[in-house]
Amino acid sequence: MRTAWTYVPAPEHSIEDHPENPARLSLLPALFQELDLPPALDVKLAAPEEIAEVHKAAMIRTVESACAQGPVIIDYAPTYVTSTSYVDALLAAGTTLACARAVVNGEADNGFSIVRPPGHHAEPDRAMGFCLFNNQAVAVRDALKKGVERVMIVDYDAHHGNGTQAVFLQDERVAFVSTHQAGIYPGTGRVEEIPHARGRMVNMPMTALSGDQSYQRVIDEVVKPLVESFQPRMIFVSAGFDSHWDDPLTMLGLSTSGFFSISQRLVQLAGEHCQGKILFLLEGGYNPHSIANGVHAVFAALDNQDAPDVEDVCPYADPDVGELVNRVRQFHQMR
Repeated sequence: MRTAWTYVPAPEHSIEDHPENPARLSLLPALFQELDLPPALDVKLAAPEEIAEVHKAAMIRTVESACAQGPVIIDYAPTYVTSTSYVDALLAAGTTLACARAVVNGEADNGFSIVRPPGHHAEPDRAMGFCLFNNQAVAVRDALKKGVERVMIVDYDAHHGNGTQAVFLQDERVAFVSTHQAGIYPGTGRVEEIPHARGRMVNMPMTALSGDQSYQRVIDEVVKPLVESFQPRMIFVSAGFDSHWDDPLTMLGLSTSGFFSISQRLVQLAGEHCQGKILFLLEGGYNPHSIANGVHAVFAALDNQDAPDVEDVCPYADPDVGELVNRVRQFHQMR
């Protein structure tokens, strides 16, 4: 199995004391050497018209203008830009596009795009939540244009993927599942939030400290039935490693083993329903060790290998997610 992968660390997209900084990825170069990966795909800029498939022209101009004045804070999250951030964001989106296209075109079995700045909070008309352009949405919109009939997006970042939801709110070709910690930024992602998209766009606001067992139940009882009913032709995954128990910004309970189990099951579902076509994309995660272990877990799942052998056990009890699962299944009329 051949995995296409990309890496955009964006070292100049950085301001002092901000959690979304290049140090997040500091342990990855050594990991890449350890894993003996094939060469990464070439870095590529997205064209403005490719970004415009997702974002309004005025929003793109606003981001570009802000970067020309950078460094500056552009929203309360706080989201920042520097003088290089516009190009960095084009590189993140363009390189993700290249990775997705390699999978869509059959040049690779699957893919993993490791880029920053992240994207899943960016809405059609605004950058927010540390995100400038929605890398995942740009790649999904491109896959649809290239003939992929239906796409499913699974977002296991600790924060709700509000931007991705907003982009595809009215697009019947796209299903969406977001697992996220309830009650934190950006404040969206309630179970009954978008009733008109019932059965297609699924929000799972997880109780704090929800861990490996809870997420496995969500995969088995919510994600799997949705894949079976929606029958996507490709799966896209927003892989946010801030759902790890030791992340400094959040309070979920996943371990490296949990990330591997989620990723392995999604790869299996892609094999059963999508001819193996699946693309993982890095979103959040603010502990460099958790990111490195999570990235390792995804690569292992994509290459049909065993889970990484690391000592990583969540010290907290995993709450019962059964009530949430039943509520979601009932709302979305899952069999």
